[in-house]
Amino acid sequence: MNVVLLEPEIPANTGNVARLCAATRTKLHLIEPFGFRLEDKDLKRAGLDYWQYLDWHRWKNWADFQQQLPPDARIWLIESGGTRHYAEVQYQPNDYLVFGRETAGLPKDLLSKYSEQCLNIPMFHPQVRSLNLSNCVALVLYESLRQQGFAQGQGI
Repeated sequence: MNVVLLEPEIPANTGNVARLCAATRTKLHLIEPFGFRLEDKDLKRAGLDYWQYLDWHRWKNWADFQQQLPPDARIWLIESGGTRHYAEVQYQPNDYLVFGRETAGLPKDLLSKYSEQCLNIPMFHPQVRSLNLSNCVALVLYESLRQQGFAQGQGI
């Protein structure tokens, strides 16, 4: 699996996602610009000492990231306005799960381009606008891994 954070802003969220990706052997793609420096202590602290186990890549922008995608890449955008529930799709091992900025989500042009691949996480209180980014990544990533039989996982 691949997790993509497009322009992440909060270092602790990115560190938590990095730790999650290391634990699940999921490749992490970080797309600039960031709302922090990669040397940020909160980023390092949230990722603990697992950075050495993380398979990750840094991209200058969405265009650079998109250029390296295999022709058959399946991209899933997770956004509050997504048209389908995140557990309604059948994930494949090389899928890309794309998450946007904490304060603004994903850009509208990207959502339009991939409108059929926009997924949502249901929320039940109308006054709550969003969930924490790292929680969203965990929900969707673990659903995709569950569907694939947790191929390489072992319990804690």
